[in-house]
Formats: sequence, structure tokens, C-alpha cells
Amino acid sequence: MQQTVVEHIDRVAEDVVTLTLRTTAGELAPWAPGAHIDLSLPNWLTRQYSLCGDPADRGAYRVAVRYDPLSRGGSEYVHRFLRPGRPLGVSLPRNHFPLVPAPRYLFLAGGIGITPLLPMLRAVASAGLPATLLYVGPSADRMPFADELRRSHPDRVRIVETGTQGRPDLGSLAATLDADTSVYCCGPAAMLTAAEAAFPAERLHAERFQPVARVFGPDTAFEAVCARSGGTVAVPADESLLDALAHAGRPLPSGCREGVCGSCEITVLDGTPEHRDDIGAPEGRMYPCVSRALSARLVLGL
Repeated sequence: MQQTVVEHIDRVAEDVVTLTLRTTAGELAPWAPGAHIDLSLPNWLTRQYSLCGDPADRGAYRVAVRYDPLSRGGSEYVHRFLRPGRPLGVSLPRNHFPLVPAPRYLFLAGGIGITPLLPMLRAVASAGLPATLLYVGPSADRMPFADELRRSHPDRVRIVETGTQGRPDLGSLAATLDADTSVYCCGPAAMLTAAEAAFPAERLHAERFQPVARVFGPDTAFEAVCARSGGTVAVPADESLLDALAHAGRPLPSGCREGVCGSCEITVLDGTPEHRDDIGAPEGRMYPCVSRALSARLVLGL
């Protein structure tokens, strides 16, 4: 866990603030566009936010937080109670939405989904590569960084205010793109669904804030063998692997508990996991907050 202090809290749109988190010692861990961090809030909650500052600045991180009226306590605390000068613990950055090399790019952002795409656009523009950002929101005053983007990338950014202009036709946009264009999309579920219908899967990179509703087989009990520490943990059908490990005295870091943040990633040495996450677990890894086992037991690197 890295130690930071809240240096600035700035309002950048209606119901959106940015936090500038300054290191209290040395340098912060490096990161690349698309990365996110876990923020350990003083109300005992952990929440994930995309980094939207400058990767070259090793002294500070910047994140943006939208107030959610249905907040489970994270955004509400940030907006109502967090103040400059407050120490905050911050995880090492993780990146499940990396910017991969391509000849040209199209970025699609919806609302707070602009946050991981902002440093991507900067990186691509600095490299002199062709790139366009389509930024969609109800109105400009509710779209964080809209003015900043207009000033810094006037020829690359198209801002669509759906309250007066309606929703853009992504199918028509897809028909105009060069075949070697990589498309990056982050925003509400409706935008991601429209992007998946409009663009070829091999060219589309998407990040979701909420998991896709999917149907799996019935939950069954299995065993988890902790290869390093020894011992076997019984995982009942009505309990997650993450919770079973915690109840057995082997707690793991966790954030979203929905299979979208990756903070609880563990190594699988043997057995067949049933992956239920929305990240796409690497070979030999799994996310125990949602994923289970297809085999009678799993051998874990714990």
C-alpha cells in the first residue's frame, strides 16, 4: 500500500470532482494509460478509480469521482466528507485496459468513462498518431474535462450533448473507419452494448464499470488447497471462495466483489476454475470474489 495525502479536490463537472493524491515519501509506482488504483477511504471502504493524470508525474496520482445518488458509501464520502490534507492509502496500479500499439485510434467515452481514455488520447497525440475522441454526455456541464479537451485537442475531439443532439449513430461511424483503427470504449452499459454491435470484436477494447449479467450453472461446493501455507478450505455452495478463505483466516485484498477490478487475483496451480469475471483472467489466475471451480478442488498459490 502506498501512502498519499489529498493535495487538491477540484470540481470539474456537475457532481464530479478530481482528487490529486500527493506521495508522502519517495515516488509513486509507475503506471500506463488505462490503469486504475484502489483507494482505501477513511470510512473503511475500498473503491477503484481510473488514473487520469500524467504518467510522467511520479509524485502524484489524479482520479475523478462522480457522485452516485445510489452510492454504497464511496462516492458519498469523497464528495461530502473528504478534505485536503487527509492521508489516504493507495494500491499499486493495475491495468486490465491497456493501450496497445495501433496505426490509428478511435476513443468512445460516455460520462465518467472519459477517465481512462484521457491519458490514452494524450499519449497517442504526443506520439503523433491519428486519433479521434467521441465524447458523449447529457450536457457539457456534466461532462468532466470537456473544456480541457476542447482546448488541448480541438481537432481530435467531438463532444456530443445528447440532451440537444441525441445519441450518435455508432454504426454509421464504424462504416467510415479505416480497417486498421483500434477502438477504445468506456462508459455506461448502453454505450458499450452499442459499440459491441457496431465494431468488430477484434478491434474493440472496452472497459465496464459494472459486470455483464450472465447465467452460470448452479453453485456447487469444492475444496481450495493452499499450497504455500498448507491446509484445505471447504467452499460451500452458498459462499464465495473469497469469503471462505477469509473465514478460514486467509483474507485477501478485495475491492469491487463483482469481478471487474482485479484486486483479489490469485494463482491457480492445479484444478479447473470457472471464470465468472468481466476482466478475462490470465492463464493460471482467477478472481475468487466471483469465480468458482469446475473441478472438485483447486490448488492455489496461497
